[in-house]
Amino acid sequence: MAMEKEQQQWWKKRFSFKNATIAVCLFNLITAIILLQGFLSAASNRKFYPNYANSVNLRYKKESEELRRSMEPVELIKRVREIEQEGRLEQGIVQQQKDTKQTAAVDVMMRLNNFRSYSDNDSLKALEEWRKRKMERARQRMGKNATTAS
Repeated sequence: MAMEKEQQQWWKKRFSFKNATIAVCLFNLITAIILLQGFLSAASNRKFYPNYANSVNLRYKKESEELRRSMEPVELIKRVREIEQEGRLEQGIVQQQKDTKQTAAVDVMMRLNNFRSYSDNDSLKALEEWRKRKMERARQRMGKNATTAS
């Protein structure tokens, strides 16, 4: 029994609340030091490699931009622009034809109004001149169309 009391006292001295509190505090202190060392080493790595994350993001953005550009229908866009230009040229030609027709119509009206004042011979000459000018204008238009088409 005496021996049992000595063993119980030894266990009581060894595992008292005071000793348990000191052991827990030491464990917490060691854990805090390890965590602090991990945080500081990560911070020092950021000092040496601050642009690593930025370079990864920049590379990602460049790759996505290249992919977007490669997916653009460049040939289709060029063809649409060509068709638009052809449409503008055709509108200009139609407008020129309307202007030519209007001037020819005004010229004919003036000649018809002046028909009574001239003799038949003079009106025939005027009609022939008008036909010649009209043919000349048509030839000029055909020449312009041929140069613009090529």
